[in-house]
Amino acid sequence: MPRVLITDYIDDTSLESSVLFDLVSLQPGDDVEVLLVWRKQIDAEFMDRFPNLKAVIRYGVGIENVQLAEAKRRGIAVCNTPDYGVDEVALTAISFVLYFDRAIRTYDQKARQFSGGIWQNTEKRIRRSNCSTVGCIGAGRIGSTFLLKARALGFNTVFYDPYRPTGYEKVLSCGRAESLTEILEISDFVSIHVALTDETANMVDDSFVKQMKQGSILINTSRGQVFSGLDFLVEPLKSGRIGGVALDVLPQEPPAGGELIDAWRNDDEWARERVLINPHTAYYSQEAFQEMRTKAARNALRVLDGEQPLNRVN
Repeated sequence: MPRVLITDYIDDTSLESSVLFDLVSLQPGDDVEVLLVWRKQIDAEFMDRFPNLKAVIRYGVGIENVQLAEAKRRGIAVCNTPDYGVDEVALTAISFVLYFDRAIRTYDQKARQFSGGIWQNTEKRIRRSNCSTVGCIGAGRIGSTFLLKARALGFNTVFYDPYRPTGYEKVLSCGRAESLTEILEISDFVSIHVALTDETANMVDDSFVKQMKQGSILINTSRGQVFSGLDFLVEPLKSGRIGGVALDVLPQEPPAGGELIDAWRNDDEWARERVLINPHTAYYSQEAFQEMRTKAARNALRVLDGEQPLNRVN
């Protein structure tokens, strides 16, 4: 009988089967020892269905859909897969930076109106890259990769991460802020690359935005719940207090509505060039998707072979 169950989202097990052969299935059974999970809520009731369960392995990074304490109480390992889409997420964040830095949407909108006269209508606010500071909150795998890419493009770079060791800034050849307030005050672009924890949940709120440099850009490709909401961004965006916001993740997905979401959906003039939203896809490339699934399956095989699984979070 299959000993590994794919709980949701995946409907073709060919990649997992290349690692696990006939040990993996989409059909539950009493012999299941490992769950490979996408978004399925793994709570006590669900765990009760599998008396031989040894591990829950998330295909992605976030583990908020798994009841960690309950799994720990039962001696069930919970693991994630944090190292599959590092370049993809970092590159998406860099793309958001360049979108605003080079006024891509602004020029696209204005060019539609240029039917005669001077075609080259430049945006006077645009600066050379080495005149702007890209700040990164969280310098883990993705944040560090993001910083290296930003530096390669000529931006000044700085990070804030109290959990990186002393001297880590030398590895990245960039500046280091000693507080959240400091990095918000000096950065022209603020890109967030943190895990969702009790410390980071609702970190971005009205007070956070008020500390940001005038006209700066806010980018989030980490977790949506790092934001306390979205509508507190409306007034700062309308007034120009911040220059724009680019989000790959939202507090609620898909979004139900609200002033900012409604303005974005309706292409309201004030939001048109200031609000950029992607549907939680920064992680994706064909190669990254395959890597994620293969690594999760290999981790499941470690459990079946009696080895310690990788990336245990509980």
